[in-house]
Amino acid sequence: MDLKAVRTFVAVADAGQFQEAAAVLAVTQQAVSKRIAALERDLGVRLFTRTARGAEPTLDGQAFLPHARALLLAEERAAASVRPGRRALRVDVIGPRVAPAVLLRGFHEAHPGVELDVVTLFDADTAVAAVQAGRVDATFRAVGMPGRRLPERLASVRVLDEPLHLLTGPEHALADADSVTPAELAGHRIWMPSIVEGVEWAAYYASLAAEFGLTIDSAGPNFGSAAMLDRIAGSPELATFMGEHPRLARRDLRLIPLAGPTPVYPHSLIWDRANAHPALAALRAHLTGGAGAPRACGTWVPDWAAT
Repeated sequence: MDLKAVRTFVAVADAGQFQEAAAVLAVTQQAVSKRIAALERDLGVRLFTRTARGAEPTLDGQAFLPHARALLLAEERAAASVRPGRRALRVDVIGPRVAPAVLLRGFHEAHPGVELDVVTLFDADTAVAAVQAGRVDATFRAVGMPGRRLPERLASVRVLDEPLHLLTGPEHALADADSVTPAELAGHRIWMPSIVEGVEWAAYYASLAAEFGLTIDSAGPNFGSAAMLDRIAGSPELATFMGEHPRLARRDLRLIPLAGPTPVYPHSLIWDRANAHPALAALRAHLTGGAGAPRACGTWVPDWAAT
C-alpha cells in the first residue's frame, strides 16, 4: 500500500476538501485526486463522496480512517527507531566481567541519557563481521593479530592497555611475592583453559609465551571461571593470568602484579566509519579523553598490536 496515498487520504478526511488538503501537503489538487483514485483502486472501494461543501468519507472511508492513521503512526515509529540518536547504541564488550565492560559502564555513568544495548560476541571475526553488517555499532577487540587486517571501511583506536596479573592459590611458590617479572614465570605452569585456537587472545598469549619463554597450558575442559578459580586456589602448581578488573572476593587467591616489563592487553574500539550514530561519537570521545589512553613506559605488547 502506498503510504503517500494513505497520508493524502487522511489529509482530505481532516480538511474536508481536496483543495485544502493539497495546500497542507504542498502538492496540486490534481495530485491529491490522483492519489485518492489510486488508493480507491487498490482497496476496491470508494472512499469519499463529493458534496457542495467539499468531500466527506463514505462508510468505507470512515471504516478505513482509523487504520490509515495507525499506518502513518507505525511509519513514524519505524523511522524514529533508526533516526540518529533514537536507537540504542549496541556495543560488544566480549564478556560482562572484562575490562571493556568496565569501560562501557564508565561511559554509561558519564552519559546516563544514552541508551545502550550491550552484547557479548565470542571472537574478533564474529564481532568484526557484526560491525560490518550493522548488527552492532562497535566492538572492543585486540586489533592487528596476524592475518586479521580490518576491512577498509572500519576504523579502530586503542583505548586501553590492561595490565596482566598473576593469579595463584595460597600454596603456590609465588603466592607471597609483591610482584613478579615475566621472566620469573619461566618453568611455572600457567593454566588458561579458556584459550581457543584462532581467537585474538590466543594470538596474544602465544606472542607472550614466545617472548618470555612461558608455558601456557590450555588443556582440559573449560567449566567456567568459578571452576577454574576453585582449582587454582587448591593447587600449589597452577597459576593463571588475570586482567586488572577482576571481581574477586576470595581470601584463598593471590593477585600479583607483573612488572619488568608489565604485559598489557591492548583493547581497541572498532566501528564503521560511515556510522553516524551520535552516541558512537560520544563513546569515542569518552574513551580517548585521557583516562583510557594506552600505557607505554615499562609495558610489553605484541609487535602486531595496532596503536
